[in-house]
Amino acid sequence: MSVTDDSVLVTSPTTGAVWEVVIGLEVHAELHTATKLFCACPNSFGDEPNTNVCPVCLGLPGSLPVLNRRAVELAMRLGRALGCTVNDSTFARKNYFYPDMPKDYQVSQYDEPVNTDGVLELPDGSRVGIERAHMEEDTGKNTHAGGGGRIHDADYSLIDYNRAGVPLVEIVGRPDIRSAEQAKAYVEELRGVLLATGASDAKMEEGSLRVDANVSVRPAGSTELGTRCEIKNLNSLRSLGRAIDYEARRQIDLLESGERIRQETRHWDEEGGRTRPGRSKEEAEDYRYFQEPDLVPLEPDADWLAAVDASLPALPAQRRARLAAAAGVAPGDVALHVARGLDGLALAAIEAGGDPSRVLNHVEHNLAVEGAEALDPTHLAELVRLEADGALTATQAKTVLANMVGSGRSPGDIAAERGFEAMDTGALEAAVDELIAAKPDEWAEFCGDDERKRGKLTGFFVGQVMKATKGQADGKAVTALLDARRDAARG
Repeated sequence: MSVTDDSVLVTSPTTGAVWEVVIGLEVHAELHTATKLFCACPNSFGDEPNTNVCPVCLGLPGSLPVLNRRAVELAMRLGRALGCTVNDSTFARKNYFYPDMPKDYQVSQYDEPVNTDGVLELPDGSRVGIERAHMEEDTGKNTHAGGGGRIHDADYSLIDYNRAGVPLVEIVGRPDIRSAEQAKAYVEELRGVLLATGASDAKMEEGSLRVDANVSVRPAGSTELGTRCEIKNLNSLRSLGRAIDYEARRQIDLLESGERIRQETRHWDEEGGRTRPGRSKEEAEDYRYFQEPDLVPLEPDADWLAAVDASLPALPAQRRARLAAAAGVAPGDVALHVARGLDGLALAAIEAGGDPSRVLNHVEHNLAVEGAEALDPTHLAELVRLEADGALTATQAKTVLANMVGSGRSPGDIAAERGFEAMDTGALEAAVDELIAAKPDEWAEFCGDDERKRGKLTGFFVGQVMKATKGQADGKAVTALLDARRDAARG
């Protein structure tokens, strides 16, 4: 088990007992194919209900499935990206009745999945084991009208079979996650891998990425897993975090009151901020798995696997490591740059001579805008040099950078056009002294012993100097001058 060393322990406010939360996630990702898994119907979101259907995905008698080669390739690509072993595999029928599954069974993989034994490294360096990443077909979509949107209190239900038969990969993580925050980081990292490999568009808002969270608790120090509950179909990171935190508290309260946890599926009520019971959790034998008789075993040859390996792009963890090494920082410090897809820009700007810390700062704080990825990295490096040399203040550099995005112009040209130039030391000192003379009461408080007031007044004085100099002053230089004048005034 690849459990992180940074387990988050929960102390009960009522008993003082210390508990550990254990989380395993099952992530369902729709594969980014043109057609469904076993037929030629379009794999398309948002079309008119029940228009992308045929006898195969409706399970009509006499219809036979034909496996989508592209779906298999994407599943193997994802498996390789997660460090899995790609195996010979078979498909199985998972038997259950529900209106969204017109055949009364789902074609999935059971004891012989395509991908097994992988690992996902998170930006903080923790590692979460991947038990398997197997292929299966998606179900249709139920819409329950009226009541709380659940089937038991609905006025009526509608079924759209457009999604039935869409190819899925289910990534089953090991119970290595120890907090809601780590769970969210895991899903974010997995989403980055799905996007990088092209396996899925991973749009949680459209349902192409859905998460089930298995949550249990145990006394701190225990190695025995507690009884888990599975929270189904979480479709946002916010819901995932809130649902895990609520369910952990619920289970702790039950155990501390002498009750036992009942293994079951539960549903997240976003409005109520709580999980609600679904059904008792089935075991594998309840589904009566048996090998799908209409599909032959899947046996990818060495040449196909080699082609899949050759198609893999740089993954988020590799990109973080590369940028972190160039900038001299920890990989976790550049996670946001990679998540935004701006690590290539930052790396090229650093290689062009830009100061790493200033480059990373601009990319993180000033380039979260459309078109930033097309910025010329040599222009970003030039901007950073102008700022480092004192030719541009931090405020001016931010203004110039905003004008660089989308224009393709150099920072020097933009700065000259706007009349930006560095203030000489004498002019800046004069501006500060004039302000001190004009604000004697504020200056007296600034020179006092109240650090809280001095902090607020620093912002006041810097703002006034920036206003008086029309933004030409360097805020850090102004702060340094204020501190020097205060030291002199206090003797």
